[in-house]
Amino acid sequence: MSYRIFRVSCVPGVRALDKAESAYSPLPAADILSTGYGRDVTPLCESQEINMSNPVLVVHYHELWLKGGNRRFFLGKLFTALRQSLQGIPVERIEQPGDRFIVRLGDRAAVEEAIKRLERIPGVAYYAVARPVERNMEALCAAAWAEIEPLRFQGFAVRAKRSDKTFPHSTMEIESTVGRTLLENLRARGREVRVRLKDPEVTCHVEITPGPLLVYAQKIPGMGGLPPNTAGRMTCLLSGGYDSAVAAYHMMKRGAHLSFVHFYGTGAQPGESSLHIASGLARTLVPYQFRAKLYRVPFEAIQREIVRAAPEGVRILLYRRMMLRIAEAFARRDRALALVTGDSLGQVASQTLRNLVAVDAAARMPVFRPLIGTDKMEILATAKKIGTYEISSEPFHDCCPVFMPRQPELYASPRELDEAEANLDIASLVTQGARGATLEKFAFTGGRVEATEPESVLPADQSHAAIA
Repeated sequence: MSYRIFRVSCVPGVRALDKAESAYSPLPAADILSTGYGRDVTPLCESQEINMSNPVLVVHYHELWLKGGNRRFFLGKLFTALRQSLQGIPVERIEQPGDRFIVRLGDRAAVEEAIKRLERIPGVAYYAVARPVERNMEALCAAAWAEIEPLRFQGFAVRAKRSDKTFPHSTMEIESTVGRTLLENLRARGREVRVRLKDPEVTCHVEITPGPLLVYAQKIPGMGGLPPNTAGRMTCLLSGGYDSAVAAYHMMKRGAHLSFVHFYGTGAQPGESSLHIASGLARTLVPYQFRAKLYRVPFEAIQREIVRAAPEGVRILLYRRMMLRIAEAFARRDRALALVTGDSLGQVASQTLRNLVAVDAAARMPVFRPLIGTDKMEILATAKKIGTYEISSEPFHDCCPVFMPRQPELYASPRELDEAEANLDIASLVTQGARGATLEKFAFTGGRVEATEPESVLPADQSHAAIA
């Protein structure tokens, strides 16, 4: 099987080496790292090209094997994501032997940090920290025993992949020899175990690649999905709450590249604006796609105009229609193809089926709602997993409940909302929102998120052209 080698530059880091996670008994990466595996690794041999004492990451991808003739494009994007995510961590080289990537870390590489970054790469099914060993069966069996011995199980299997066909032993010979050695050693220590080829509790993996052989018995689950920036551009309406950030995460997991639009009010008290919440959410989400824009739109003056000219019961729905129109203006500016919101069917009055249809009638672009069939507990669980829960739990002034109607409409129609907007100058209000917006840019580089100072999006004489 052919393989390709990609070379990347090395940047100094901090040395560490730890365990990965079981293929059949998934554990959080933090629990695996606490075992301290590999901190006292002794080099088995030296190579001019590969330092045998350095850890190796084996990265398996998710759905890319389904992509047929487009696999090269998706694999190229995943390689780019690996390289960008690991920037600042010493990497000797990244290889692609067969259906996985092998990342050979350099001297003083911080494996804890590398694992933390791999957790946020869409397209990764699972990964492992592997032991590099000499190219002979004796060393291979010794490394396999070192992996298996600390684990507790009753049934195990050995699985080998031989991408380097020059290795003198076949896959079946490797599995048989290593498996027999492990079984004899385990039973010699009084452990009641047996080989279980179907649904083993623990699997010892052996990778026969050019250079050192690789052995690992535990895996860490990856994010899954598709690599970053493979599905096109979208624009997400980002509130300060839990839902929209989780919706953004789900779309980035499918390879979409998102820009964000946040609508804010002034707040009842100084410092109560939601701008700091939106910036915090964008900072947390940007590592999944490396770069992001956050458009910040002052919305209270537009709300007051809607309150003045429209019926009370449909105010919230008209706010949302206006938000879609303004977000669309920025989406066209960024050549995005769709909008994303955090709506969940029936969660609040504005999210009944009829109201969602009525609101969408104001948009020209498709509106994606990845949380439409998700309940609140599922959303909160995901928010905690991705790190946005604490940010969204901070107190802030949400602009949507401002001038809340006493009895909001539950079953509006597009025609009813069109009539309610008859006394509004829609184009003028959209232009007002675009002209008042500021732009904050984020970049994930070397393991850190950097942000620019907010700046005006467009000069006043260009705003009308941008939204036309």
